[in-house]
Amino acid sequence: YLPVKPNGTAVIIAPGGAFHALAVGHEGTDVAKWLNEKGVTAFVLKYRLAHDDPAHPENNFVALLTAKNFKKLDSINAAIVPLAMQDGLTAMKYVREHAADYKIDPNKIGFMGFSAGGTVTMSVAYNATDKDRPNFVAPIYAYEKAIIGSAVPTVKTPIFIAAATDDDLGLASHSVHIYEKWV
Repeated sequence: YLPVKPNGTAVIIAPGGAFHALAVGHEGTDVAKWLNEKGVTAFVLKYRLAHDDPAHPENNFVALLTAKNFKKLDSINAAIVPLAMQDGLTAMKYVREHAADYKIDPNKIGFMGFSAGGTVTMSVAYNATDKDRPNFVAPIYAYEKAIIGSAVPTVKTPIFIAAATDDDLGLASHSVHIYEKWV
């Protein structure tokens, strides 16, 4: 999503969806268009997802989320999270390598995500190298238990964290913990 008047900053957006779906509208394209109004070039990441098995309807992700059975959901998602993280790292590398094509400053590329996308955001932040490291991150109600890695980068990386205390999934405490580690 290209702004009319680019300011050189870019953000890769990872929508949420419990690693089974992507909330591309309200957690992707809507955010990208809002960022465009501020001059920010935006990329909506479609990362790899798990798929529900019709032979096991008890493992349907909506049913597991409704029941707050995160342990079961985590076990189903365990194989997918590393792939989603790799998709995020690849997106970072691509945007940085093509920064000139998009009129982006290669030192002003951020990564943000919502819920599962916040998990991807933090996994990218914890596992990045110089080629694919975001210059800033914004995990929005990230699910910390599925994040890959936990070491805060030695390269200073600004972070914006948001969560709501009344979140139905109880993710605010995850954001608080990420904040405490980052400080």
